[in-house]
Amino acid sequence: MSDFRNYTENTENENNSFQIPKMPEPKKNRRKAPKKVSSIMKKAGAITLSAVLFGGVAAGTFQGVNYLSGYNTNTASESQATNLIRATATGSSSDSGGASGSLDVSAIASEAMPSIVSITNRSVQEVQNYFSTFGHSFQMPQTEETESCGSGIIIGKNDTELLIVTNNHVVKGADTLSVSFIDNQVYEAQIKGTDAENDLAVIAVPLESISTDTMSSIAIATIGDSDALQVGEQVVAIGNALGYGQSVTTGIVSATNRTLSTSEDSSADTSATYIQTDAAINPGNSGGALLNMNGEVIGINSAKLASTEVEGMGYAIPVSRASDIIERLMNQTTRTKVAEENQGTLDIQCTDVTSSVSSAYSIPEGIYVAEVNEGGAAEQAGIKQGYVITKFDGNSVTTTEQLKDTLQYYAAGETVSITVQVPDNGTYSEQTLNITLGSSNTDNAAA
Repeated sequence: MSDFRNYTENTENENNSFQIPKMPEPKKNRRKAPKKVSSIMKKAGAITLSAVLFGGVAAGTFQGVNYLSGYNTNTASESQATNLIRATATGSSSDSGGASGSLDVSAIASEAMPSIVSITNRSVQEVQNYFSTFGHSFQMPQTEETESCGSGIIIGKNDTELLIVTNNHVVKGADTLSVSFIDNQVYEAQIKGTDAENDLAVIAVPLESISTDTMSSIAIATIGDSDALQVGEQVVAIGNALGYGQSVTTGIVSATNRTLSTSEDSSADTSATYIQTDAAINPGNSGGALLNMNGEVIGINSAKLASTEVEGMGYAIPVSRASDIIERLMNQTTRTKVAEENQGTLDIQCTDVTSSVSSAYSIPEGIYVAEVNEGGAAEQAGIKQGYVITKFDGNSVTTTEQLKDTLQYYAAGETVSITVQVPDNGTYSEQTLNITLGSSNTDNAAA
């Protein structure tokens, strides 16, 4: 087409008509030109042929070497793509197939779910309602039922009970506790033991109340070694997030042995350490399990330690630190809440000794006895003003609120042990006393 376009352009005259051009006259020596062209073409052909032959021999030699060495260009590119897919799917470019690099945690979740429960805490609390009329404000106390949700881990059973570990704040102040298992069957539970300082609790469900079908669908969790955790290791969190039922999140271990302040006093020093993870730990996850890639429980999640101001920072209590506490709580007597008029009391007035108060006045942290009611249970047990209570019935107590919550499960006339710090010329010595609880007949008695 280009030749035709050039031809018409060269033959078109001013009148837009075409004329047949005259062919040029041949030159005298024109016949010799083909010999030169022929010679050049022969040389070019020889060079081309040599290049083809050289390329063919080189390609054959290259393919032969590849064949002998087991390498193939097509399979190499396929292998690279496969490795890339593996690296994306497993988080590692190696073809080890180890569980530690797998992002698919469905098998772990399926294995662990039967040992995870949902816990519902129902309590009746007094609230103050304010209203105004005729220019005057009035305060009217009323009671209302509140409900909160958490999680738990089945850790064992004895002859009569199925035992579940959770956070203390999940069961705190409960009038009734209910546990929902993997088959969605709900059973009432009682508190076995609590440790407010470490935010741990064990609750129990009577075996006689659990159906055969439920027993066949649940399992006791496998406990791992949290001391063996490494930063960057993948973990799985399971719990009753927001009360919607069991859900699964995954992430990595962001830090181990993380020290946190768990009290309202931000200056409080604590030796307690936690596992930090970027797996989502939301309200309702408290008391649930943090699992390693072997499906073993290596932490007890606590949404209480999370902050709404940051993302990707969840915390769990390491099982290696909690194991001795859990074992002690498992062996305590299962208690039910005593009717208010029958609850026991220490007959004292007291106040909290926080870490800042302790530092300022060199007083041990705990519950400071400000006044002992004459003739009351504390006086009869030998407790005096200035003593600091640190344990009740073997469990640590650090605040008046904790002591009051604990006494709800003890009846008047019951004898329990109480640990106190006794002042002695600027120093303190520890004593354990037995006290027979009095009747809660005074409004100003702390316990």
